[in-house]
Amino acid sequence: MTTYAESVPLSPVPNDDGIDAAVAAARRVVNALLHAGADSAAPMTDLARDLNRIASQLEEHAPAREERFVGMWAGRPRHDPVTGPENALAPPLHLHGLPDGSVTGTVTLGLPYQGPPGCVHGGISALLLDHALGVANSWGPGPDGMTGTLSVRYHRTTPLFEELTVRARQQSSEGRRIHTTGEILADGQVCVSADGIFVAKHVARPVAQDEGGR
Repeated sequence: MTTYAESVPLSPVPNDDGIDAAVAAARRVVNALLHAGADSAAPMTDLARDLNRIASQLEEHAPAREERFVGMWAGRPRHDPVTGPENALAPPLHLHGLPDGSVTGTVTLGLPYQGPPGCVHGGISALLLDHALGVANSWGPGPDGMTGTLSVRYHRTTPLFEELTVRARQQSSEGRRIHTTGEILADGQVCVSADGIFVAKHVARPVAQDEGGR
């Protein structure tokens, strides 16, 4: 790990145009649909027609799945469901690496991520932490790898519409075994914590056929 004097952005930075802007608009649509609900006076049937037209246009211009896989992994990934500016499922969470080897970030979650009334779904909390722990492994002093086990403890409900702090740190590594922990906090209180064991291995990135792919 290279030592830095201050925090370093580790999540992809969204652009103000192109696919990032389109994805941001899609997130707004998802939020607005949930907020409006079935009893809204909005013309839902007409909206569905317009949204299907947009989806058809995107599908018409989409490359083959295998080609898209190559493009997704050609550089720094921007498509993951936690921090990816190209993924409408991502809140997104913005993570930074700190000089002490840990990572931290903030996120505010809305209605698409609701579980209990007014609270974040437990599976979403686990998703955020699994990703943050993986980023901590890449940033920390030891090796990184893939999730082997993830133990999640829910200390209290995690609120929607409030800024949450997500932080993680690699605790140790021995051979291929990596131990990493993390937590989600609201107003300084731990809502969810996670303890993960990772394995120092990686799935090969897809490559184009002319670069040796099959």
